[in-house]
Amino acid sequence: MSMGIGTGMDVEIAARIEANLPLVNHVVFQVAVHFPRHVEREELARAGALGLVEASQRYDESRGVPFERFAAQRIRGAILDSVRAADWAPRSVRNLARTLEQTEQRMANRLGRLPTLDELASELGMDRSRLHQVQDRVHRSVVLALDHYVAPDDDEELTLVDVLVDPTMLEPEEDVELREMRGYLRDAVRLLPERHRAVIIGYFLEGATSLDLARYLGVTESRISQLRSEALVMLREGIDAQFEGEIASPDDVKGRVARRKARYASEIATASDYRDRFVALKGDEPMRIDLTEEYDREVT
Repeated sequence: MSMGIGTGMDVEIAARIEANLPLVNHVVFQVAVHFPRHVEREELARAGALGLVEASQRYDESRGVPFERFAAQRIRGAILDSVRAADWAPRSVRNLARTLEQTEQRMANRLGRLPTLDELASELGMDRSRLHQVQDRVHRSVVLALDHYVAPDDDEELTLVDVLVDPTMLEPEEDVELREMRGYLRDAVRLLPERHRAVIIGYFLEGATSLDLARYLGVTESRISQLRSEALVMLREGIDAQFEGEIASPDDVKGRVARRKARYASEIATASDYRDRFVALKGDEPMRIDLTEEYDREVT
């Protein structure tokens, strides 16, 4: 462990700190056994180093107390103060945790294995239900950093956040945005002109081919491709308008094309209540069309 010394610090004090840095690790080793495993030893060492600096500044050689003894007390006090400041659980809970850990360790040494819950409860003079309550209080008092490494293999950098976060689940705000987007899409498709709507639903939802749609609508395949491209542009612009601020009124824009786009965006905005847009699309029959009967009639 090493630390830089400010240039403004007295040379003698700086030399004393550098010479006694190993004392910090020694004190950390002594006090660490009294803290739960989740308490980071590096945090204790940082607090102890600050205690060493304070001890070096406050040390008075004329009192006849060896610096090592004086510094050890300051280092220990700084470590304890740091742990208490970061610990939100009451002392009674920490005492329970210490008692549980010490009792379990003592029984493991005696039995050659970890004790069962019934054995541990009997050793502590309580029933199993009471032991569960005590363990629950202790477990709820443990605070871990999200970057705390939890992988048993040191080569695998697996942190607590990797274990807690489910990559397959959306964050709440992402889920809301996705539901709203789907709601706008549902309304936008419903509001497309009839032929454009038939092409989008048939091609993307029903799995129909361009030839199938051409037969259904009585047009060429190239016309189906054109309708699909036009519909996709309308959908994209109509939905984007919902997230770009206030939607312009058709009466406030100039040009036939611009008024048509504004009218379409306005219709999407008012097509459904915001709560309805969050409803899942399962079983949404108005979004589907049945082309089978038309195909069979044309074939026959």
